[in-house]
Amino acid sequence: MTTVQLPAARTAGLSTRTLLGCAVLTTPVWTVVALTQAATRDGFDLTRHPLSMLSNGSLGWVQITNFLLVGALAVAGAAGLRRVLDSTWAPRLLRVFGLGMIAAGVFVLDPADGFPVGTPGGVPASMSWHGMAHLAAGSITFTAMIAACYVLGRYFRRAGERGLAIGSWVAGTALLLGNGWAMSGGPAGSVTLAAGVIAAMLWISVVAARYRARYRQGR
Repeated sequence: MTTVQLPAARTAGLSTRTLLGCAVLTTPVWTVVALTQAATRDGFDLTRHPLSMLSNGSLGWVQITNFLLVGALAVAGAAGLRRVLDSTWAPRLLRVFGLGMIAAGVFVLDPADGFPVGTPGGVPASMSWHGMAHLAAGSITFTAMIAACYVLGRYFRRAGERGLAIGSWVAGTALLLGNGWAMSGGPAGSVTLAAGVIAAMLWISVVAARYRARYRQGR
């Protein structure tokens, strides 16, 4: 198996490892904070409510902070991947993902379907401007992450890293299918969307961790 070589001119300084570490942290931070809230906040049901809806209510600031922090980590991680990958688009797409997460934190999705507690059941008759902005940010975010995974798949295939290529394609497809199912109104769509997002984010974290380890070993 061919080893992916790091561009020699780009492997100097602790800052690169720090930036890659930011990419590694995106998934555990997002997953722990979001799923802990999903399991503990009154009235929230992951089979009916998307994780974005956690930005509402008295504890909404926790999920808003989660969006903003993870978005910033992804933007920083994109800078690290730009230094170690001979790929133009993968880091750019990860940066777009991070900026989209920040925008999703700034623009809060409307309360709906009984959450937070006291909200009428069902979908609201109309959507606020910030709710629409959130959905637009989400669409951009998911598209960028799916594309980043497929771009990485192509990159690794050309480098002879078949396992990494397959992992990239699987992660991108998981998000593509999860998002598609949610948009189609399928049962438990919010669950498939959350699973797809976490799968794609996890793969980016795995790739960043792999390069961070190689960087430490001088490879």
